[in-house]
Amino acid sequence: MSKVDTAWLRMEKPTSLMMITGVLMFEQHLDIAQLRELVAERFLAFERFRQKAVDLGGACYWEHDPDFDLEWHVRLTALPGEAGKPELQRLVSQLASTALDHSKPLWQFHLVENHNGGSALIARVHHCYADGIALIQVLLSLTDVSAQPRARDALPEAWLKQDGQRITQRFVYPGKRQVDRAVKLGGKMLDGSRALYRDPTLAAVLAREGGEVARELGAALALSDDPPTALKAKLGVRKRCAWADPVDLAEVKAVGRALDCTVNDVLLACAAGALRHYLIERGECVDGLTIRATVPVNLRPLEHAKKLGNHFGLVFLELPVGEPNPVARVRRVAQDMNRIKSSRQAIMTFGALAALGMTPTPVQRMALDMFSRKASTVATNVPGPQVPLYLAGARISEFMFWVPQTGSIGLGLSILSYNGRVHFGLIADAKSVPDPDIVTARFGKEFETLLYAVLMEDWEAPIEPADVQDTLRRLGEIPVGSQD
Repeated sequence: MSKVDTAWLRMEKPTSLMMITGVLMFEQHLDIAQLRELVAERFLAFERFRQKAVDLGGACYWEHDPDFDLEWHVRLTALPGEAGKPELQRLVSQLASTALDHSKPLWQFHLVENHNGGSALIARVHHCYADGIALIQVLLSLTDVSAQPRARDALPEAWLKQDGQRITQRFVYPGKRQVDRAVKLGGKMLDGSRALYRDPTLAAVLAREGGEVARELGAALALSDDPPTALKAKLGVRKRCAWADPVDLAEVKAVGRALDCTVNDVLLACAAGALRHYLIERGECVDGLTIRATVPVNLRPLEHAKKLGNHFGLVFLELPVGEPNPVARVRRVAQDMNRIKSSRQAIMTFGALAALGMTPTPVQRMALDMFSRKASTVATNVPGPQVPLYLAGARISEFMFWVPQTGSIGLGLSILSYNGRVHFGLIADAKSVPDPDIVTARFGKEFETLLYAVLMEDWEAPIEPADVQDTLRRLGEIPVGSQD
């Protein structure tokens, strides 16, 4: 097992389960027999998912499970009562709070046979198997672009090489040139001392890059702890999952163009606004408050994601929850993201994780706790295909996932684009955010507020979501996104 994957395996503790949890919702009923057949054919084509993660005698390695049972890993369940969104959120929360069995391969699919007239599928995979970008690609390999697929209807590779690659560079791959250079240099360094002999200039280049990475590490260590808010309560073992109604991706892009920033900047600013109002409702003072989010940064080309493993670094992004003006909030997020794009933070944290993978578990946890005190949330933004997908003949209507939080961080924000819509979800420790629905419900209102400010070019004064609804009704409900 690689050192980075080892680090993720050993991070797990009862209050921080290292699982990536996803939920897919379908408009039709999904058949369990067809699902198991599909998983056997496509998911288990990755041999890693037949293997257990073993931590024995200080060494971690992969071992084939001689007692592998597909039916144990792909299970059927049902929701009580009306089997709607609240019931599904409770089940997802329960599973996100339940550890996987380490005596078996660390993944499970739970087919919910009744949800809003269709079905739902909850996936749980331990982070040591792969990062979020890789697992999204694995899940996409289970899908088709039609209900009755033919060979030529398979999800086109062109999406990975063109649209998907472009989106990934904007969403989760800041600082691509710096990352490419550092990765290449790292590859040369791993070739051994003969590389330095063949290229006498390489030593100086490595020393210069190493100095910059060292400075990033020093800067990260010097960061103050994040301020003590309700989001930083002591962790418990119960997690809460919730998701918002989707937002139109074209409208988000239009706002980004109007403000000369990225889609990612817009969405993270809306998330900051949602957290702002949540803290205000909890009676906290947010004047001038800034919290940090750790943001995963992909360190490999998207078409290589199916190789599994963890190949990403983390960067610290400032979320200006104390900023009342929605446009100013976007611009502050964009400014900080631009700072990150010219830094070596991602490379530094990737190297730090590899180093921690070689240390005893107590040392690793002490280091992770120190770094996690410097942030209040983990924020992920992953692009998905902008076409409708089908799994075992059933159309996917909504798609959401959450990555685990490390150390003392108890809040995770997740943004995923699929089929022209943006899906926002939240996973939180029940002690810090027992009512995540309040945050997710606010996300859409924050975007409405921002959209109104852009439409009206009223970028100076703070605007409340209620003003958006009143004004749009007063103006005759202007079609959002129209030339008018």
